[in-house]
Amino acid sequence: MDMPIIGVGTFGSDHISNREMAQAVKLALEIGYRNIDCASVYGNEREIGEVLATSGIPRDQLWITSKVWNDSHAYQKVIASAKQSLKDLQLEYLDLYLVHWPFPNFHPPMCDVTSRSPDARPYIHEQFMETWSAMEALVKEGLVRHIGTSNMSKAKLELLLASASIRPFANEMELHPLFGQYGLLSYVQEQGIRAIGYSPLGSPNRPERDTTSEDKVDMDHPVVKELASKHNCHPAAICLKWAQGNGIVPIPQSTKERNLRSNFQSVMEDPLSSEELALLRTIDCNNRLIKGQVFLWEGAESYHDLWDEDGIIPIPERYRKGGVR
Repeated sequence: MDMPIIGVGTFGSDHISNREMAQAVKLALEIGYRNIDCASVYGNEREIGEVLATSGIPRDQLWITSKVWNDSHAYQKVIASAKQSLKDLQLEYLDLYLVHWPFPNFHPPMCDVTSRSPDARPYIHEQFMETWSAMEALVKEGLVRHIGTSNMSKAKLELLLASASIRPFANEMELHPLFGQYGLLSYVQEQGIRAIGYSPLGSPNRPERDTTSEDKVDMDHPVVKELASKHNCHPAAICLKWAQGNGIVPIPQSTKERNLRSNFQSVMEDPLSSEELALLRTIDCNNRLIKGQVFLWEGAESYHDLWDEDGIIPIPERYRKGGVR
């Protein structure tokens, strides 16, 4: 089975209960969604597993993704985390298993933006490859069909592609019209890696820790609203049509049946023209919303250090080979 062109995100943004999210998945499956994006850290895989087990939908018609969290980057912990997700989701295999973030940096749920782990580390390739070797072992064991990454930069992906025995099938990344990441997106697609777009609507319900005064709202942008009027749809639909037009699999999250239906319909009909996509490209303003400040390590200056924006992975001397591990 190929990955469906739209999925449902299941991150509760610290305010949606497990049962409510599971009910949203149930609604989504009834509407026609077959792509469900899960993660161990979301804490709701057991409830979602109950929905999957009673849906009546044949397993080979579902695409289920899960992710290993930052506190499980060691080889055996990756294996154990995947097996726990399989147990909770009541599945024999996952279609896609992702490394959620490329850092072994833990933070507690519902923490604020100032939270920092004393054990936080920058990206260290040798350590990441231990995690990746476990991901590859999961494929060889038949527990997952495909493996991939999330929140990776081009610099990190270049290292992984040079070292991996099994290449990443997909990279999940923040993507919406005001944050198109066009350079990284092009690189990912040129490498034959699928682009999965999280926060495709501009993440209006993201946690407070990821909200800053300079953030902009995609659905309020005049060009997005103009195109929504032209296509007689909600601005959210334009964001999803933008994703589809750029070869991105969006995974919007909603618990409302009306929105779930509208999101699904958005990518099934009335696509944007090449001219409209080109127009939307002009409004990109590097509006990163999920900044990741809580993953910063000692000595990091700001969230910009997480994303290798100058093409260089910052590794302080104390973390280099022979230093603190």
